[in-house]
Amino acid sequence: MNKLAPELKGVKSVAIAGHIRPDGDCVGSCMAIYNYICDNFPNIEADVYLEEIQNVFSFIKNTDNIISVFDSDEEYDLCIVVDCSDLNRLGDAKKYFETAKKTICIDHHISNQSYADINYIIPDASSTCELVYGLLEESCIDKAIAEAIYTGMVHDTGVFQYTNTSEKTMNIAGKLMSKGIEFSKIIDDTFNKKSYVQNQILGRALLESILLLDGKCIVSGLTRKEMVFYGVTHQDFDGIVSQLRVTEGVECAIFLYETGNHEFKVSLRSSDKVDVSRIAYYFGGGGHVRAAGCTMAGTMHDVINNLTSQIELQLLQEKICD
Repeated sequence: MNKLAPELKGVKSVAIAGHIRPDGDCVGSCMAIYNYICDNFPNIEADVYLEEIQNVFSFIKNTDNIISVFDSDEEYDLCIVVDCSDLNRLGDAKKYFETAKKTICIDHHISNQSYADINYIIPDASSTCELVYGLLEESCIDKAIAEAIYTGMVHDTGVFQYTNTSEKTMNIAGKLMSKGIEFSKIIDDTFNKKSYVQNQILGRALLESILLLDGKCIVSGLTRKEMVFYGVTHQDFDGIVSQLRVTEGVECAIFLYETGNHEFKVSLRSSDKVDVSRIAYYFGGGGHVRAAGCTMAGTMHDVINNLTSQIELQLLQEKICD
């Protein structure tokens, strides 16, 4: 697939969906495609299915049209899935993929197993939004679409500081800036700014963190009881694991929070020597070499022990190779 437009010929209805707990890249890529279709294919009925998004992304055009209740049984000519490495990560939106006449997956996760009819998967890309940019005609990318794409790129590159940032990434960012977007405001409002309670929970996560594996691994976590005490949800945890990772001497950071009885959502970040996508995949998750995640069962102690054993294996292999 070189461009998205040819795949839309003869299509009357399109469902667009992304992964559960949508982040900036997921929201940005969904809305960029949705706005592109609305602007250039008025005869196509398009719907976006996403779980409730964070308020910081509400400035993106047409986010108020997102459908977050998946109770309809509508069947679509085409279902476009973005930023989703595994079909099950679509959550309740999975049924629209399964009943669609044709499916497309656009993704940059190395763990993606190409589950759609058409798969546009490039693991080296900084973000799914970067891929979406290449699939749209540049003449059709207006300010609103540029805002959506730029937002996703900012969030998946940590404001262009992660190793997935390439020369191509920066060139695309420059072209998006030329569309008149308020690029510094997007970074500040959606990435840097934190609420008071977010700063509280970040402070607690840092204060309660522990160093393992001779200081090469740092871990912090929250129980459901603690989340209730602070009145926080998973949407308030953005940036915690990345802040843990920049601790001097740390090769891998783990942040986990309880989602159910003896069930934890795990976020992993690495600096240089650990491929966290391998670890996440081993435990049924996925992601990228430097950023990945999974859901694990057991006590917090059990989960941490299982994760660090896999991290230690990679560190030992790295030491042997050196």
